[in-house]
Amino acid sequence: MNWFGFGKKKDKAPKDAAPETSAPASEAEADVSAGPEIAPDAPAEATPTPVAGPVQADTPAPIADPVLDPEPEPEPEPATPPEPEKPAGFFKRLTSGLSKSSAQLAGVFTRRKLDAEALEELEELLIAADIGAVTAAKVTERLARDRFEKDVTDTEIREALAEVITETLLPHQAPLDLSGDKPQVVLFVGVNGSGKTTTLGKLAVKMTREGASIITAAGDTFRAAAVEQLEVWSKRAGAHFLSRPHGADAAGLAYDAVQEGRRTGADAVLIDTAGRLQNKAELMEELRKILRVIAKVDAAAPHHVVLVLDGTVGSNAISQAEAFLEAARVTGIVMTKLDGTAKGGALVQVAEKFGLPIHFIGVGEGEEDLQPFIARDFARALAGLEA
Repeated sequence: MNWFGFGKKKDKAPKDAAPETSAPASEAEADVSAGPEIAPDAPAEATPTPVAGPVQADTPAPIADPVLDPEPEPEPEPATPPEPEKPAGFFKRLTSGLSKSSAQLAGVFTRRKLDAEALEELEELLIAADIGAVTAAKVTERLARDRFEKDVTDTEIREALAEVITETLLPHQAPLDLSGDKPQVVLFVGVNGSGKTTTLGKLAVKMTREGASIITAAGDTFRAAAVEQLEVWSKRAGAHFLSRPHGADAAGLAYDAVQEGRRTGADAVLIDTAGRLQNKAELMEELRKILRVIAKVDAAAPHHVVLVLDGTVGSNAISQAEAFLEAARVTGIVMTKLDGTAKGGALVQVAEKFGLPIHFIGVGEGEEDLQPFIARDFARALAGLEA
């Protein structure tokens, strides 16, 4: 599975090979000018007019090789990572992780008839699970329309919830597409403890597994543990790791990282940043400085600003997203720590309010615990349903 679009650059290979087809053609013409040497392959009757024969006999041979050569190149690409088994195991972990959220909805589902009181209670429970008032209203409206005053099962209500959440989140399900100009510069932002550094490291592993050349930059220069953590992940990924002494200017490091990416032709430069509270103006200004400095190297950079949200903070994720959107022009979201939280529904609120792409979700510490966001899987896990 190609998660980041790095393979798309190899589509250019046939175009690069195209000039080779013209070379054999000119060689064929040169052979034609040599003329009579090839005459024995032609019918024996006409020695004076063999030129027409060699043009037809020679042209296919040289042209056939270049056309066949580019074809096999894309073939090995799809077989890169053995991903098919991961989704099933990951869904179990996701369902288990979101079980506290789905358990909050259990109280109202024991009712057999869906009356006004049950609908009101359901709406309150959905809001308490941080799913948000808008989505909660959509769920109860759908149930009122289809099942009001009718006997309803626990599964029917959960299915309705999953359908509404899927419809809400599906437009925001999006890969982290790094197929543009190289190097693609990705800045990771978020509050303290959200999982930025770990997320960056896991993504670096996944990217190098796709054959990409990656540079990582430890921009959280005031926290030695974050620098060490990213260095470990970078070694695991085989990525080129950049750091600076404790307390060094993070903007200067970011500048050097992008320069290094351009010099070496890296596919992507992944830059960590210090965790900062969204209500600390001076820290947010430092983040703006990093953005300005990166743009001096490449006016289009950073190409992606990924906000890493902690799934345990619930509705606080809204204020975090607001602050970082204003300061850092966030382009997408990764939500971590969905294992064991009762507030997983907050992702629905963030998607509804800001319309940001959701790239990945995480349910644990392992690299395999960070997976691409699939709206339907998340919705069914949140509702406590099987895949």
